[in-house]
Amino acid sequence: MTVGEFLLRRIREAGVRHAFGVPGDFNLELLQQIEDTGTLEWIGTCNELNASYAADGYARLNGMAALIVTQAVGALSAINGVAGSYSEHVPVICVCGSIPLRSIERGLGMHHTMADGTWDRFLNAYAQVTVAAVRLTPDNAVTEIDRLIRTAWHDKLPVYMELPSDVAYLDVEVPAAPLLLEEPPSDPERLRSCVSAIAGRLSEAKSPAILVDLDADRFGVATEVMGLAEKMQLPVAVASPAKAVIDETFAHYVGMYNGQGSQPHVREAVENSDCLLSINYRPIDLDSGSFTASLPAGMIHARGHSVDVGDDNFQAVTLKEVLRGVIDAVPQVTNRATRQFAPAAAAGNHADGSAKLTQAAYWQAIQGYIRAGDVLIAEDGTSYGAQGLNLPPNCTFVSQVVWGSIGYTVGSLLGTLTAAPDRRHLLFVGDGSFQLTAQELSTILRHGHKPVIFLINNGGYTVERGYLGKNARYNDVATWAYADLPKLFRPDTTARSFVVKTVADLEEALSAANDRLIFIESVMDPQDSPNPVIIGGNTGAELDYGPRGPQHRGNMQLRPAT
Repeated sequence: MTVGEFLLRRIREAGVRHAFGVPGDFNLELLQQIEDTGTLEWIGTCNELNASYAADGYARLNGMAALIVTQAVGALSAINGVAGSYSEHVPVICVCGSIPLRSIERGLGMHHTMADGTWDRFLNAYAQVTVAAVRLTPDNAVTEIDRLIRTAWHDKLPVYMELPSDVAYLDVEVPAAPLLLEEPPSDPERLRSCVSAIAGRLSEAKSPAILVDLDADRFGVATEVMGLAEKMQLPVAVASPAKAVIDETFAHYVGMYNGQGSQPHVREAVENSDCLLSINYRPIDLDSGSFTASLPAGMIHARGHSVDVGDDNFQAVTLKEVLRGVIDAVPQVTNRATRQFAPAAAAGNHADGSAKLTQAAYWQAIQGYIRAGDVLIAEDGTSYGAQGLNLPPNCTFVSQVVWGSIGYTVGSLLGTLTAAPDRRHLLFVGDGSFQLTAQELSTILRHGHKPVIFLINNGGYTVERGYLGKNARYNDVATWAYADLPKLFRPDTTARSFVVKTVADLEEALSAANDRLIFIESVMDPQDSPNPVIIGGNTGAELDYGPRGPQHRGNMQLRPAT
């Protein structure tokens, strides 16, 4: 089999059905193999950055994704998105068509290089944002392709393969057996000791609790977490990167933990616990209430393949096996009270439908629009108000809390739509973020997808106005006719577009049948923002700029409503 065919076969055996990217002369031979074999479906994007965002969104729903770029100019365009995947623990296989191997060996000058005889700059750059990076050759291709794909799957992190353009068509001896992606079993003694230590701590505690971060999703243990909580009647809180990983209608779900920004009962359950089981909670400024989280000393810290219990560290034990063992080992509890998260009231009729649309009315209406099984993609920014929605069962919430690259969600929407076309997908994005990656709407239309796109048109980077520059020009963006873009990008589109300025306008748009793409542009005041977003910006400014920062000049920030 040729190197390229083997690579595509292995990617397909890893459960990936599509590849995102942009053609370039150094990757065309691999793209031709995709065309000839049909192993993967090619999803060409408008640029490599958007392709990397799409691959990230796809992998979050599918488990893994493939991204194909070209030497240097394509790879560096995509590296921001791949770095985001590393930060957010998303396994993406990035394949970069690179300069011919003979050019490297002979020292021949090539385009898309520094023209200085160096060949490893971009391989080294990707080594900083992936768990493994390699240049494929006929000698190492079979071994390294399998190693990198298995590593991406095992560690839930991206990998990078440079495929020289004269290598993809070379024949190599390949194994006939399919690629198997399976966890090696935990060492029995270490697993027993780890389970015993955790079960003993939980059983002896008076107020145990669980705090969940995004790895509960990446390693597929949400069911086990809820099973343990059900058996022991434990309160379960989530960090914001893990929103909707735990069913928000689950009897023992108490809400989102964010340090001092938490609801009092959530903070009490987490911070006053005498045995807190953390599923790899990673405190950063945005999910710790600007470092106001006060977690119990000696909490149990469970990762994908290791666990800390007090002074003991257990290596090479898989998270799923550990949790299943703990469920079997702990006693059934029937008399522990858990205060459930109080859901918001469903949206009702507004007294004055002609009233100007506000953030409060907007999110109340959307709360009533969400239904079970939806995929919600929420941009960092004002649209981050979607974090406050209370979700019905089987919803997926896609955001980029840790990396926080604005514009991420438009490309990510293409990826989630491709991975799960039978589900309803709702994009929440602001005008500033949308302008970074808007052209990928054309790809979404090209493939006939039918998401509902909620765009807030409020004249710029309102989230930044909470940090600094309430009225500053640097937070303004150009005014676009956003609702006209579906027709511009695809003249024969049947998409429905709405420009809403009042509550009644929004209610009419929400009543439209979702048998085609719906684009809802909501016009709101540039200084209207959800209180949590404003408070986060105010607090973030203190962290970013310090006591002598310009935020103290007066009237430099949006302030929360009292």
